[in-house]
Amino acid sequence: MNWLPDDFVHPTRVLLQGGSHHLRPIREADVALDYPAVMGSRERLWTIYGPAWGWPAATMTYEADQADLLRHEKEINAHQSFNYALFDAAETALLGCVYIDPPERIGADGEIAWWVVDELVGSETERALDALVPQWIAADWPFEQPRFIGREISWSDWLALPEHPGT
Repeated sequence: MNWLPDDFVHPTRVLLQGGSHHLRPIREADVALDYPAVMGSRERLWTIYGPAWGWPAATMTYEADQADLLRHEKEINAHQSFNYALFDAAETALLGCVYIDPPERIGADGEIAWWVVDELVGSETERALDALVPQWIAADWPFEQPRFIGREISWSDWLALPEHPGT
């Protein structure tokens, strides 16, 4: 499925309001920051993503996370899907992720979801990310019908939708 125009160039750095945090495509080399972020928030993340994605498993190892990040990096380079990591200014902490994927369910041309680490839930940073993502998608991505899973539609309602042809 060709879900993006051939000439689309994905953003490589996006600043959150205030400029102290930014998004950039995740890389395999980010595993040392990603693994503690994910596993430190694993129980909450499982309640969100577990039923749909089976992620993050309680048994996920550092090596499995590294392999997952390598897969994400390759998918980004091939424009198959995108995982943007949320970092502090110096990239000493990974604080969450934004996923931009081709549609798995009918009624959208892109599916977007995001999270922050437990310690940022309810924070100014989370509110800035919540405000940024829909604006960024509208401004910089070629979607006519983006779907914000877990925001404008619950994960359970999303899972109940018919699958998109070709998935």
